[in-house]
Amino acid sequence: MSGEQHHVVVVGGGFGGLEFTRAMADAPVRITLIDQRNHHLFQPLLYQVATTSLGTSEIAWPIRHLLRREQEVTTLLATVTGVDAKLKCIVLDDGTSIAYDTLVLATGARHSYFGHDEWEEFAPGLKTLEDATTIRRRILLAFENAERDLDEDERQALLTFVIVGGGPTGVELAGTIAELAKEILPGEFRLIDPAQARVVLIEGGDRVLPAFRPELSEYAKSALERLGVTVKLGHQVTACDAEGVKIGETRLPSRTILWAAGVAASPAAEWLGVAADKAGRVIVGDDLTVPGHPDIFAIGDTALVKRPDGRTVPGIAPAAKQEGRHVAETIKARLGGEWSPRPFLYKHEGDLATIGKRAAVIDFGDLSFRGRIAWWLWGFVHIFFLIGLRNRIFVALSWLWTYTTGSRSARLITQGPQPR
Repeated sequence: MSGEQHHVVVVGGGFGGLEFTRAMADAPVRITLIDQRNHHLFQPLLYQVATTSLGTSEIAWPIRHLLRREQEVTTLLATVTGVDAKLKCIVLDDGTSIAYDTLVLATGARHSYFGHDEWEEFAPGLKTLEDATTIRRRILLAFENAERDLDEDERQALLTFVIVGGGPTGVELAGTIAELAKEILPGEFRLIDPAQARVVLIEGGDRVLPAFRPELSEYAKSALERLGVTVKLGHQVTACDAEGVKIGETRLPSRTILWAAGVAASPAAEWLGVAADKAGRVIVGDDLTVPGHPDIFAIGDTALVKRPDGRTVPGIAPAAKQEGRHVAETIKARLGGEWSPRPFLYKHEGDLATIGKRAAVIDFGDLSFRGRIAWWLWGFVHIFFLIGLRNRIFVALSWLWTYTTGSRSARLITQGPQPR
């Protein structure tokens, strides 16, 4: 034990880490929450920042503000670079260390380029606010540069947007970019027709949204095609550079490539020297502890969690929150002297994805929805889970404005060099 109270260190202020910290509010512990950013991010709506529908402040909140009433919580802005499990401390990027009695690793995920990290320069992924504003800038500058370029081939490359990966993020990006080009921007340019932009979604599998039931995947593909998106299934990207992508041996010129094809866990497994899956996720026990380390838990995208039927718990926000609550209850039980194993039981709350501003697919298992009614349900669910009444009102009004007028307000180019 370090100090008079049990000290819990939480690495990561995402869905899992924040949920855990809040669930520990009435426990006799002191908590140190460490994150390399000062804000909690509502990642499910990050693509809307990237595609000009929402501003950054509408989906992110300072962690200190969220935990201001939790007197037992100390929040630190720092980057963790390692864990010394023998000395029971975490190591920060400045060389200092912080001792723990219990450690909760909720460090999230990063982009995975399947061994081609050099592609990241040309095909940014979408995990952070910085990613979102970078992507937004690239999308908007593509149209600005096309307005200035007189070479027809270069214009066509500028107006070709490639999204790699047909999961929810890829589908949502493709649909929203298509609407931006075909419904929002026409009439604002004089030398180009934004509606002629080409949006291409490339998926290596045989259907988009593979986690959904097949009929919903087929509906999503049809909805994308109605928006003008070209969907290429069963195709692999074999090269990616400043000039575009190669699909097999075919070159597709494009100046805006977005990566939504895969994620890799943070290096938590490397810190601990424990077993991990191919994505780098720590293979945890059924109580979410790291094998061999009963005082260390891993949750969210940091962990590979198996369900009783052998399936993997998905890396989505509801799962991370459930895991955070479970770990909190486990630690409370231990503090009360109860050390019997407490297996984590995941309850799947459904899969949701939107296709533009008029269609969505929702799979609740026994019940599913598609089309416009699914879009409204999707909106209500996301607004409900936003933090704070102000943000719920602002996002609801922003969506209503976009839905009724077709206008998007977050279309400012605010970073980087000006168009060439």
